[in-house]
Amino acid sequence: MSDFFNQISRRKFILTAGASTGAVFLKGCLGNPPENLSSGGSTQSAPTAQPVANISPEQKPETTKVQLGYIPIVEAAPLIIAKEKGFFAKYGMTDVELAKQASWGAARDNVEIGAAGGGIDGGQWQMPMPHLITEGLITKGNKPIPMYVLCQLITHGNGIAIANKHQGSGIGLKLASAKSLFSKLKASPTPFTAAQTFPAVNQDFWIRYWLAAGGIDPDTEVKLLTVPSAQTVANMKTGTMDAFSTGDPWPFRIVKDKIGFMAALTAEIWKNHPEEYLAMRADWVDKNPKATKALLKGIMEAQQWCDNFDNRKEMSEIVAQRAYFNVPVDVLLDPYMGKYDMGEGRQIDDKSMAALYWKDEKGNVSYPYKSHDLWFITESVRWGFLPKDYIVNNAAKARALIDKVNREDIWKEAAKEAGIAAGDIPTNTSRGVEEFFDGVKFDPENPEAYLKSLQIKKVSV
Repeated sequence: MSDFFNQISRRKFILTAGASTGAVFLKGCLGNPPENLSSGGSTQSAPTAQPVANISPEQKPETTKVQLGYIPIVEAAPLIIAKEKGFFAKYGMTDVELAKQASWGAARDNVEIGAAGGGIDGGQWQMPMPHLITEGLITKGNKPIPMYVLCQLITHGNGIAIANKHQGSGIGLKLASAKSLFSKLKASPTPFTAAQTFPAVNQDFWIRYWLAAGGIDPDTEVKLLTVPSAQTVANMKTGTMDAFSTGDPWPFRIVKDKIGFMAALTAEIWKNHPEEYLAMRADWVDKNPKATKALLKGIMEAQQWCDNFDNRKEMSEIVAQRAYFNVPVDVLLDPYMGKYDMGEGRQIDDKSMAALYWKDEKGNVSYPYKSHDLWFITESVRWGFLPKDYIVNNAAKARALIDKVNREDIWKEAAKEAGIAAGDIPTNTSRGVEEFFDGVKFDPENPEAYLKSLQIKKVSV
């Protein structure tokens, strides 16, 4: 185990401590908190007419009950819509409880104890949290808790926010013209300070990739912190935070409230990138294989519903409710339609850049490609979060872990049972070569070559 995760295991991440003193709204990045969050309590909204399940006996779920954790952000929409529009109930899962989590650390703690102990059976996760929990790298006492990744929930919906004091400094998608600013701040008593809400997972990776692509070492040239979201926003308002990784609907508020501007959307950094996922405790899935597929069918139907832009006003109204996101509808609708006021006079109006749940320009969003899991693990090695042995020998150790955790086979079975068109069911566990905004390419057949191509990294290859 790496020293990084030894340290995290001992201090249980800064977020867990933050959650114990007050409920915090966490984006896959950051944002202002709604009221009355809990780390494990379920939320209820206005009742919706539930369709009568019409299920063949061989597909009848073993249980109708499950406890799914979620963070109130756009990634959670398929779970909320599946419950509110009756898609879970349609496939026999009539007792799905959505438990709002105060933080990613709280979600990790709650899946450790499981629903039987008052926690959760699974839910929404940043990557590669399910793999790290499976390995026991971020659990109490480093106890392995096997988990299964079952589907991707979303692509896009995130970005990099910069404090208003840096307007006009050249900080944008590309950082060439802003390098002198970073150098100046590095030598000052107050270095450039940026934040994410949980270390060594995708929101941390987005800001690290963006900085490194611009020639800025995130470990030596900036101060990169793990900070609860409400504290981060307050720090940005008072001028003590320079940047943070954020997501919808916060770009709207950041610019509207003149807190800052958006340097880049993650859709610009990596178009059609993997974002957050549904993952469950392996013991729950193994005990309830039919119920697992019923959950997936409900989520897939919800994802298709969410991707109909004619439904996005209604979707915004549903997820904006106090029981879920507790935000005004208008801060959700524009981003959901691909409309971003980035600040500094820059506007984006492009539905292909919006949060997408079922399909994007590269194909199926919901299907959990193993090649994407490999990128997350490769980035973990890049920054020293995991040892190099995960990637050597053509990533044999990483691939073995992915094969254990990623259950794309269950996704395919559920899709076929749900009547998903054959053309929407991927036939390869790899999406192939991925390309980033700086021209760097990740070939899942050769992750070591990707690492070698990167100028800024902690690992030596």
